[in-house]
Amino acid sequence: MHQDADNNATNKSVIGKGRGRLMATIASVAIAGAVGLGVVTSGTAPVMAEAVRLEQPVQAPSFADIVEEVSPAVVSVRVKAEIQTTSDRGGSFFDMPGFEGLPEGHPLERFFREFRGERGERGYEKDRRPDRRQRARPVSQGSGFFISEDGYLVTNNHVVEGGSSFTVVMDDGTEIDAKLVGTDPRTDLAVLKVDEEREFTYVDFADDAQVRVGDWVVAVGNPFGLGGTVTAGIVSARGRDIGAGPYDDFIQIDAAVNRGNSGGPAFNLTGEVVGVNTAIFSPSGGNVGIAFAIPASIAKQVVKDLIDDGTVERGWLGVQIQPVTKDIAESVGLDEEKGALIADAQAGEPAAKAGIRSGDIIIAVEDKPVSSPKELARLVAGYAPGNDVAVTVWRDGKTENLTVTLAEMPGVKTMASASGGAQPDAVNAQFGLKVTPAEDGDGLIVTDVEPGSPADDRGIRAGDIIRTVNSQAVKSGKDVEEAVAAAVEAGRKAVLIQIQRDDASRFVALPTGQG
Repeated sequence: MHQDADNNATNKSVIGKGRGRLMATIASVAIAGAVGLGVVTSGTAPVMAEAVRLEQPVQAPSFADIVEEVSPAVVSVRVKAEIQTTSDRGGSFFDMPGFEGLPEGHPLERFFREFRGERGERGYEKDRRPDRRQRARPVSQGSGFFISEDGYLVTNNHVVEGGSSFTVVMDDGTEIDAKLVGTDPRTDLAVLKVDEEREFTYVDFADDAQVRVGDWVVAVGNPFGLGGTVTAGIVSARGRDIGAGPYDDFIQIDAAVNRGNSGGPAFNLTGEVVGVNTAIFSPSGGNVGIAFAIPASIAKQVVKDLIDDGTVERGWLGVQIQPVTKDIAESVGLDEEKGALIADAQAGEPAAKAGIRSGDIIIAVEDKPVSSPKELARLVAGYAPGNDVAVTVWRDGKTENLTVTLAEMPGVKTMASASGGAQPDAVNAQFGLKVTPAEDGDGLIVTDVEPGSPADDRGIRAGDIIRTVNSQAVKSGKDVEEAVAAAVEAGRKAVLIQIQRDDASRFVALPTGQG
């Protein structure tokens, strides 16, 4: 109330001064006219235009009500790790290697005692004494938030990684021990559990599909260990890929998020969590106003799996994929750049068993459109191993529907890894290749690549093996010519060539010179 009153007084003061200046200006004009500086042609006084102003001042948004409600659910997370240290048992400092023969009271004793003090636990003694003990030391701190009244809370995996003990600090300063329920490094999420006989204030996840660029968000967390810090900004972008992993789909937030905010929530204006703050863009290491949050839809499912099983199981296709570029789309007859091109379907894996093969383009999973390899990775990972999923592929100029029984993702291998490789636009009709039949009769070995040619521009090099052209196996130069001729007759501007290098396969579109 006092703040509003002060603001009103200030506004009145500003308006009063503005009116005073306006009246002074009018008086000056009138005086100028009286002494002949003004020009009046009609014999009547000139009409002065009024300055534009609002009848009511714009009310700046206040987040106080939201913060008051959600703050008890947001916590600081302190992490400690076990380290080895020396025992409390006495012993000469000169037990260090190389100094066993020096007597007590030697003039160098003080020097080496100070040396040990500077090195601390990195000194030689801890490495050779047989009765070392464990001691916990702080390794990191971040933020988190309760998502249930019985004490489950969410934070980042990188906050708790390597920790052996965890402490949750409430907004009122109360410290409570927590245990680790599970982590998911691929999405950088983790779940902790506080076991205490009380009901915790908790928050819920929002439907992030309703989040729009330009919406207000409020970030609450523990930057630099300060605890209970609130900042605000807007959603500045969606679907950001920052190279953090195969499931990148971050919400970009323009707000003051700093180190220590990791694992903290970003709220919408109804107090629901739209994202989990996990990374910042910072050339200097400090806040520059660009942060990235894991969308609520991803976090909600991962958190559920971690609470239920302590781990996350994801579906596995067993393929290598790459993006569909403009020239690749043209070479296979797609009307737009969409889907994920299968560079290699690994033998014995779910995709190969279902009939998916190199050269296919997956354009939908369970009727959900696939716009890119990242989108395919996220969609497939959303299904549990053992599920049968309908996969739509583009093959030989038309769609085909296949059913794939997903397997479990092995180890840290991702469902689909981009094969990389250059993908520039076509430049001319000459491939610039010299080839010879492969010794096993399967494909053509590239013996020479003309510098500056389309093949050279696309990264093809001597030693590569051409397996197929437009999904047709080739064993001779004539096979290539026929495939290119068929593409030209169909009005295609490019042909799709499957290249194998070492154990990796990828596709390259080379121009036919048409169009």
